[in-house]
Amino acid sequence: MTQTEIKVDVPADVEPQVYRLRSPLMKQGRLDTIVATSDVMQVRMKSYAQGGENALHAHTIEDHTFIVLQGRARFWTGKDDKELGVLGHNEAVMLPRGCFYRFESCGDEPLVMVRVGAKTGHTAPTTRITPDGTPIPGDSKENKTVPPIVLEGAYYE
Repeated sequence: MTQTEIKVDVPADVEPQVYRLRSPLMKQGRLDTIVATSDVMQVRMKSYAQGGENALHAHTIEDHTFIVLQGRARFWTGKDDKELGVLGHNEAVMLPRGCFYRFESCGDEPLVMVRVGAKTGHTAPTTRITPDGTPIPGDSKENKTVPPIVLEGAYYE
């Protein structure tokens, strides 16, 4: 079969999604807002207060990237938790499926990032794990989750 003869099953009823990169700024904790989604990709606005929060983990069925819009984020990667570096405005990191990482806000203003994730086609019983293979939900105490408090009237736009 030649390339021009390949048949691809494409949904006929798909529509574009327009979204805005806007997020409340945080006084405490984090805010994670899905702004666009499909069956394989998701775009989220993520806003973190000083200090941030995250435990070392990997995603088992998703590649994703973080793009820093405001503030600074220090990233650590690998099972050995080695510092990758500090990312600032318009800097980004791409994390393939299975790449262990964590990050925290380390600037003098709240951290705002865009997170784009795409399912890889792999399946797994758990989609977020620690280095020893234990499931770790994103909103868990182990993931350093604290109650979110929004800075009233303050937005990234």
